[in-house]
Amino acid sequence: MTGSPAALRIAMFVYGDVTHDSRVLREAGSLAAAGHAVTVLARPADTTSAIGDRESRAGFDIVRVPIPGWWRGPWRILGLPLRGAARLLDRVAGRPVASETLTWAVLWRFAVLGWARAAAAAAPPADVHHGHDLSGLPAAIAARRRHGGIVVYDSHEIFLESGANVRRPAWIRRRLARREQAWIDETVALITVNRALADELWRRYRLPRVAVVHNCPPRWKPPIAPDPRMREAIAAPPDRPIAIYHGSFGPHRGLEQLAAAIQEPGLEEVHLVYLGYGSQRPRLAELATQPGLAGRFHVLDPVPPEEVVGWLSGADVAVMALQPSTLNHVLSTPNKLFEALAAGLPVVASDFPAMRAVVVDDPDGPLGELCDPADPASIAAAIRRVLERSPSETADLRRRCLAAAHARWNWETEAATLIGLYGTLPGPAR
Repeated sequence: MTGSPAALRIAMFVYGDVTHDSRVLREAGSLAAAGHAVTVLARPADTTSAIGDRESRAGFDIVRVPIPGWWRGPWRILGLPLRGAARLLDRVAGRPVASETLTWAVLWRFAVLGWARAAAAAAPPADVHHGHDLSGLPAAIAARRRHGGIVVYDSHEIFLESGANVRRPAWIRRRLARREQAWIDETVALITVNRALADELWRRYRLPRVAVVHNCPPRWKPPIAPDPRMREAIAAPPDRPIAIYHGSFGPHRGLEQLAAAIQEPGLEEVHLVYLGYGSQRPRLAELATQPGLAGRFHVLDPVPPEEVVGWLSGADVAVMALQPSTLNHVLSTPNKLFEALAAGLPVVASDFPAMRAVVVDDPDGPLGELCDPADPASIAAAIRRVLERSPSETADLRRRCLAAAHARWNWETEAATLIGLYGTLPGPAR
């Protein structure tokens, strides 16, 4: 049955602690504001912690369920022969293929799927079980089998084309693709983050109904006086431009290429800010010691999701030189793109089709410049084209960015799509 606006009980499942997961938090908040009862099932930030917790947000609860740890002790002992054999194979291959695959398989089997069972057991009865990414989908499936209801799959990316998953052996990727298809067959709708990813997922899988919900922040109105927090945090003089990268400090995000670009001729006065967190932070500390970056290279801790746009507004250009290392990167429109536009901040982005559609082809565009993300000189040239505009041209560019965000790239628009989808889901609650 469809059509009735009856309130639903919604359980969201995400294999993360959600502290900085703006997409999950926005979706949960919007569905709660629409009258639904929402509980987010997550895990502690410390994956070895045996202690869960419960947190109340505006209109919804977050329940963090620990990853079961019973398997860790036996694995340390009984897994010795397997790990020894894997290391031997690695020496023969000359690279850590077998050991990485073994570690991944154990973690997926006991950590991800173990948490899925624990989260499903801890979840309240729900009408809709909303699984975020492939790591959260098994929990949603398990909860549906336990409590009844229906499943919605929220695929933030193409899981098999993301990060280290690209390097898995072909037999593992085929098996996981079959497993993803089997889980998708138990869902009634799939949500993803842009049309390019939706088209690729449609090509790969037999999909139910598909909805595109972009990772956009809410509309933001600039204050009368510029937000001073960014400039104050790095003690930059008012006449020095600021280029910023914000978000995850992960591999293949263009962190090193951006640092090299800022040392190109014509950018000697630019201060470079990295705002965020992640595995590459030690590498950023190394980059900061380069002579050409002394005094103008800054690494800042992440700020709460609701404060990101205000902080960004204090910069002069946002740079997102994602590398073409995976199909997932090539098809992406990252959160940071829409957060910069919401702040009225021009962008320099990788010249990939999905980002070109926003930066260049937007009706209010261009909203910045595109670059070859693998070439620091190309990144530098794009930054210069933004920073070397006259004051009136700069003001017009920032106005266009803000206008595009207010007209199209905002959470109010995307939330309407999400709530509309939920309003037409099948199920007994209707």
